[in-house]
Amino acid sequence: MGGDHAPAVIIDGAIAAVKEYENTEVVLVGDEPRIKSLLLRAKYTGDKISTYHASEVIEMSESPANSVRKKRDSSIVVGLNLVKDGLGEAFFSAGNTGAVVCAATLSLRMLPGIERPGIGIITPTLKGIAMIIDVGANIDPKPMQLMQYGIMADAYMRYILSVTDPQVGLLSIGEEEGKGTEFVKETYELFEKSKLNFIGNVEGKDLFSGKCDIIVCDGFVGNVALKVSESLAEAMQVFLKRHIMSNPLGILGALLLKASFSRFKKQLDYSEYGGAPLLGVDGVVIIGHGRSNAKAIKNAIRVSREEVERKFNEKITEAVKA
Repeated sequence: MGGDHAPAVIIDGAIAAVKEYENTEVVLVGDEPRIKSLLLRAKYTGDKISTYHASEVIEMSESPANSVRKKRDSSIVVGLNLVKDGLGEAFFSAGNTGAVVCAATLSLRMLPGIERPGIGIITPTLKGIAMIIDVGANIDPKPMQLMQYGIMADAYMRYILSVTDPQVGLLSIGEEEGKGTEFVKETYELFEKSKLNFIGNVEGKDLFSGKCDIIVCDGFVGNVALKVSESLAEAMQVFLKRHIMSNPLGILGALLLKASFSRFKKQLDYSEYGGAPLLGVDGVVIIGHGRSNAKAIKNAIRVSREEVERKFNEKITEAVKA
């Protein structure tokens, strides 16, 4: 029930997922009569999608902690409890991110050796892709918690994205070891002593350069960086279109470069990556963008499947112990 276009777009994405991915079943949690009506309208008659009623919805504007506590029958809380009780293997939501983080932490608890969950997003770079963690789950972390984010992201890159020996960078205001706040300096020391392939500090200009495979930061900085990046990508597309359409030669050039523009747009399209994993909780949880379309929903279900099939949380637990 969460997201800018829910529940219709969630249902469309779920239908696409069960058709494309074999042996995948989806439980749609929320207003059951409404969901069934939309499934009927979509002419879905298969047996891979079921419904589970939840009478409440946590809105985007609501306080995460208060809403999770007061709305026990919300789609977010009920859905996560299904995973907790073994009636589901993974959970996805495009709704209130803070509520998902809070409810997942309370319901599923943390993996052994992990103190706080972190949201990791996959982003395109000049050399491929990278993960930025954390982008909003923990805005006031401790250095050791950032260290744990690095370990979890390293496991994700290795076992989900098949990156060999991923390089880890710590986001700061300069590349030199002594740059940054005392918090960053203390975190740097932990990473330097770890078994991770730590390359040192990286700056904001390195977010998309491909300098490293993992960029670690606190949730406050990470969320600001994420929102600025999204805004810039959207603005670039508008600026480009505006200038191209301003004269006949530009329009002709656009027609000739149509295929290249399509590839460019696809590379920046968040829906290609589905959703962001909430790493650290004892269960598979994927958080989607509020404006997720059906394609993003479908790909989020694919990512959820991959985490379950590859027993990813077991890999994290092993990595923390090492």
